[in-house]
Amino acid sequence: MHKKIPKPSDPQSTHGVQSSAREAWRMFEIIAEFVTATERLRTIQPAVTIFGSARVKAGSREYLLAEDIARRLSDAGFAVISGGGPGIMEAANKGAFAGTSPSVGLNIQLPHEQHANPYQDISHTFQHFFARKVMFTKASSAFVMLPGGFGTLDELFEALTLVQTGKIRRVPLILVDSVFWRGLTDWIRDRLAVDGLVGAGDPELLQVIDDPQAVVDAIFDHYHARGFAPSPAEREAEFTL
Repeated sequence: MHKKIPKPSDPQSTHGVQSSAREAWRMFEIIAEFVTATERLRTIQPAVTIFGSARVKAGSREYLLAEDIARRLSDAGFAVISGGGPGIMEAANKGAFAGTSPSVGLNIQLPHEQHANPYQDISHTFQHFFARKVMFTKASSAFVMLPGGFGTLDELFEALTLVQTGKIRRVPLILVDSVFWRGLTDWIRDRLAVDGLVGAGDPELLQVIDDPQAVVDAIFDHYHARGFAPSPAEREAEFTL
């Protein structure tokens, strides 16, 4: 029995062509997002991305902590990038907006939770998570992680994996709020590293820091050790001139 070869007018063939065309247009949409986002962020250097939950309430401890860190980073010369939405993202943009360096929001179209906060000098909205996540990585000299849910954990492990595998240069990966992150860091050290599922030194890719100024100092220390940033004494001299 011979198989029937679909003719161009057959519904099966037509459906396949339509699906292929939709996938092709989706690829063009992603490429277009890369092009437009790259152009928008072309002058945003150096920059630090702050991640955290969209569900954190304004005025909460975590919100105020993110706002404080972002303001210090902005005044220290770093553009601050967030996901552009509410919660920790809003706090990060609000702190940076009050500082001297740009406040940047990379938003995403979602059916719930995500609406653009008003504290952005540059706001860019994505349709695709993939393109958005690449731009976070491309633009950032460090990542600061505050308490968050699945999205924050996804962003944390994405950045951690890229550093671990050498796909991007080593950058500071800072977890803020030691009480919140302790269970995860203990599990990485006592389970993943002990069982040989990650390298013995991989847990050290993460720093846990609670003090806002210490977060800024840790980023400068990282790049000063590599010859790309002034020492604390040199920075202090700059501010007193």
